[in-house]
Amino acid sequence: MAKETDHAFEMAFFESVLRRAPDYIEVIEILGGLYTKHGRIAEGLRMDRKLVRLLPQNPTAHYNLACSLALAKRPADALRALHRAVELGYKDSDWMAQDPDLVVLKQHPAFVALLEQLKSQC
Repeated sequence: MAKETDHAFEMAFFESVLRRAPDYIEVIEILGGLYTKHGRIAEGLRMDRKLVRLLPQNPTAHYNLACSLALAKRPADALRALHRAVELGYKDSDWMAQDPDLVVLKQHPAFVALLEQLKSQC
């Protein structure tokens, strides 16, 4: 119960910071991670979309968006975001292959092809 309360406090704290500074990138990243970790997928997705708007050339922002979209059971959108992450320079094929957030994509031919493309570039 104490751990649950800690997470609720932590989320409430960062939400209050974000209300005062809506473009505070580090807080948006933290909140997105906290929301996702605690099953609040739609809210995590909202934070990841905001990050992509604020950091359109950041490959990690696009990768995290892909993860949130995959968790939201939106594989086509997740694949588009993953492709964009790779176009922008995302290179960690080992993590992409084992990332539990992307489990819904693991058997998708487009994901397998993207993974192979990424591995061949390294």
